[in-house]
Amino acid sequence: MARVIPIAQAGQRSAGNTLEFRSQPPLSLYVHIPWCVQKCPYCDFNSHEARDSIPENDYIAALVADLESALPLIWGRRVSTIFIGGGTPSLLSGDAVDRLLTAIRTRITLLPDAEVTLEANPGTAEAERFAAYRAAGVNRLSLGIQSFNPRHLKALGRIHDEHEAKHAIELAARHFDRFNLDLMYGLPAQTLAEAMDDLETALSFSPRHLSCYQLTLEPNTRFAASPPPLPEADTCADMQDAIEQRLAAAGYTHYETSAFAQPGFECQHNLNYWLFGDYLGIGAGAHGKLTMHDRVLRQMRWKQPLNYLKQVAAGQPVHEENNVSADDLPFEFMINALRLTHGFDPALFEARTTLPLFSIESVLRQATSDGLIERTHQRIAPTLRGQRFLNELLRRFLSA
Repeated sequence: MARVIPIAQAGQRSAGNTLEFRSQPPLSLYVHIPWCVQKCPYCDFNSHEARDSIPENDYIAALVADLESALPLIWGRRVSTIFIGGGTPSLLSGDAVDRLLTAIRTRITLLPDAEVTLEANPGTAEAERFAAYRAAGVNRLSLGIQSFNPRHLKALGRIHDEHEAKHAIELAARHFDRFNLDLMYGLPAQTLAEAMDDLETALSFSPRHLSCYQLTLEPNTRFAASPPPLPEADTCADMQDAIEQRLAAAGYTHYETSAFAQPGFECQHNLNYWLFGDYLGIGAGAHGKLTMHDRVLRQMRWKQPLNYLKQVAAGQPVHEENNVSADDLPFEFMINALRLTHGFDPALFEARTTLPLFSIESVLRQATSDGLIERTHQRIAPTLRGQRFLNELLRRFLSA
């Protein structure tokens, strides 16, 4: 990795906190598909119920136009990963995904071994498309299982049942060497035994990657407006401990707050997020972060799908755009990098922010003293206590 000379140290920072990046981080592409068959009561993502059919052809054309409009921002850069998320991307036909990926390949430089992930629901109709997705160039599938328990699936508003979930995993394993299963714990009235039953069922399929995260009540969701009876905090903590211990015994590396992988099968797209890499986001409501030579640019596309289509047609896909201030960069870096259980190389902070590490030294020293961070010359990482109280740790960098 090329080292960046800190601007403040070099005496080059202007009164306006001008940044100067001498190298750019890896670049990923995120593509958002905003429709779902049904909005889940816990979901706060930009997703919209598809009451009839989705405007597939119009939306693919809009995504391509959106990408073309953003090309001047990424000229000369190579894309290392693509992630097609949602919503429910598996509502797209295999032909639509093929047209989308073909259009992307003809407009950007994609690394030969690029990871291409598509999120899918395990419903029967979606699962029948898996072979077509693989033929189109998708090489990693992420399945939103959440649970195998009929009672919990109903409580979560999921439209698949446990049999469809298992069948979808079997098809995923047939067509994809790399696939992820999403599981949730801390579900309404869930017991520790039920959470572990879900995990054991998932492990029986030998997935390369598992995402295991606790259900939380997010603002502006149906669960926030009408909270279900969730397990006590101590029970959820017991679930988390048991899940981590079981996956470690099964040979999975706990490499991020909620992510577990067999060695060599970590999600490269998400790793780029957590290492404060760059990503171009296209599609309704998609977010992006791009490092220019003198600034870090954040963008957000128009959220409502039909409005997004209208704005793209008018040549205005970006709804909001702003530059991240130098004062905000330490927190933005840490809120990502400290999710990694093994932490980060201290040189990466300087490379991604242009700021010297000593600019946050007092916060690092106090967090280390409080047992939240462990430090060496090669690594800064959250301790187990830091992982358990991650929000408390991150808040310290808000004023760094």
